Amino acid sequence: MGRIAITLPDGSVRELDHGSRVAEVAAAISPRLAKSALAAVVDGRLVDLSYPLEADASVRIVTAESPEAIDLYRHSTAHLMAAAVVNLFPGTQCGIGPAIDDGYFYDFVVERPFVPEDLEAIEQKMREFASRDLKYERRMIAKDEAKAYFAARGEPLKVQLIDEKGGDIVSCYAIDDVFMDFCTGPHVPSTGRLKAFKLMSTSNAYWKGDAQNQPMQRVYGTAFFSETDLKAHLQRIEEAKKRDHRRLGRELGLFTFHPWAPGAAFWLAKGTTVYNLLADYMRDVLFPAGYVELKTPLIYNKALWETSGHWQHYRQNMFTVEAEGEQMGVKAMNCPGHMLVFASEGRSYRDLPLRFHEQTPLHRNEASGVLSGLTRVRQFSQDDAHIFVTEAQIGEEVERLLRLVQRVYDDFGLEIAMKLSTRPAEFLGEVATWDHAEAALRQALESVGLAYTVDEGGGAFYGPKIDVDVTDALGRRWQCATVQLDYQLPERFNLTYVGADNAEHRPVVIHRAIFGSFERFMALLLEQYAGAFPLWFAPVQAVVLPIADRHAPYAADVRDRLAAAGLRAELDDRQEKIGYKIREAQLQKVPYMLVVGDREAAEGTVSVRSRAEGDRGPSTVDAFIAAALDEVRRKGRESREQ
Repeated sequence: MGRIAITLPDGSVRELDHGSRVAEVAAAISPRLAKSALAAVVDGRLVDLSYPLEADASVRIVTAESPEAIDLYRHSTAHLMAAAVVNLFPGTQCGIGPAIDDGYFYDFVVERPFVPEDLEAIEQKMREFASRDLKYERRMIAKDEAKAYFAARGEPLKVQLIDEKGGDIVSCYAIDDVFMDFCTGPHVPSTGRLKAFKLMSTSNAYWKGDAQNQPMQRVYGTAFFSETDLKAHLQRIEEAKKRDHRRLGRELGLFTFHPWAPGAAFWLAKGTTVYNLLADYMRDVLFPAGYVELKTPLIYNKALWETSGHWQHYRQNMFTVEAEGEQMGVKAMNCPGHMLVFASEGRSYRDLPLRFHEQTPLHRNEASGVLSGLTRVRQFSQDDAHIFVTEAQIGEEVERLLRLVQRVYDDFGLEIAMKLSTRPAEFLGEVATWDHAEAALRQALESVGLAYTVDEGGGAFYGPKIDVDVTDALGRRWQCATVQLDYQLPERFNLTYVGADNAEHRPVVIHRAIFGSFERFMALLLEQYAGAFPLWFAPVQAVVLPIADRHAPYAADVRDRLAAAGLRAELDDRQEKIGYKIREAQLQKVPYMLVVGDREAAEGTVSVRSRAEGDRGPSTVDAFIAAALDEVRRKGRESREQ
């Protein structure tokens, strides 16, 4: 049969017999690698260790340290779970079971929903199969034979998936004689490789995510290469539950929801205070940077959305209404309205850059099944802006924007990472224009000195972009700020300005948001700080606590002095013990508690207690106010730098 040449990552070449399995490559390198090998990448394709090598190829062995390994491991664990389910619950139909962030899931059609005791039994059966070190075996089966097999097993959903697959032969995976699934793989060599896994929860689902299809039960699990990593992950989950913005929002009296207004938050008094703080903060940042604020309509005739392209490509995500026989769309984004404002009068190159900012509510018709607290809503506001520039101004304006993003996220104590997304396979415009735009974004990133990654082909169809990810206290990433170049909307709306040559030119639009949506940013902040906002951003910055009724008049005077100085202060004059009041204030995450009794009333002082540091001792009211205002001004930067 002859020999074939296998090129390894270090450039060395090994010769093997034609038809040798990938596992033999690992064994030829070292016994240790053969033992730790999970799969391989052959000419860029992830394959099983049993994959036959029939021509010269480049081969990289995948171990637990490889970037592909964790998804491979989790996908195999999902199959292990499915094997356990069908063995414990005969008659179960299997759907799909992919790896996802932090774990995997598998969808099933079952006679009744799973209960916690079922998950325990499934997990125990998974451990039994893992201890038996059962082999994962890929079987290439004739399509008709595979359909007949799954039909006989009562698996019409698998038959449907096979029907949708091209070709006459399909890939299936068997776990010895206990389970077989229709799957393209690859998988780990055997169940004995799967040791650190845990079933997490169940939820309702639908076949292919369509509510019109078969209802299903989704079982979520997670898996890691070591028990240490699994335990650390479970601890992070427990910490995440404590920081869940939905729970904190309810406990801190910030917002609530009602089924009669799905996907729209009711901002309560404290929450409205914080929401307005976000809005005013952004105005304070933007107005000195040359922005002007607009308020544009909430409902437009469909002609606007047809011009922008949203009616053709985004209508399913919009709320629509009819008035006097005309179809109208509720505003889902601000950009088309800003195009009309730009076009409302003649523009000169001297007017550019022209920076429009808006915070009015937006509405998007998200499916009810994906609504989740503040992170996925139907009504929200953005710190939205559209900047109209000349081609020559792109680099300098983007650089200004990136410095602005740095400042904002530093004020909130958040770490950021940049990602440049370049021209996708399907795009509008000329390649030369895209090349120029991408070069301008790269230059801006490098001028600011920001590290960034490149997502090749990840740009929007209308232009390249820079996305900003935030890493929170639990190590999770949130996509927040975005800077996008757009050459298409100015074209669609026929926007022009008069250049220095007295001729008409087309502007470029920079779409940008720094917070993103206020709602999602609020969720991020709540979970980042576990509800304990820094002083400058806290809805209540100080609460005055009289020890007894006779101290209430002095306490009220202290509260009034704090408020007059611009601090958000409250008075707790309930007839409760002082220890109870302090605990209540601590639970409400109030940064400062000012206790007043006989001595404080006589001396004109307060006894200061910090949420973070406990008792700080006595202080004059004026000294406390001065220190608090200084902390507000500094936004806690010094404490973060220590």
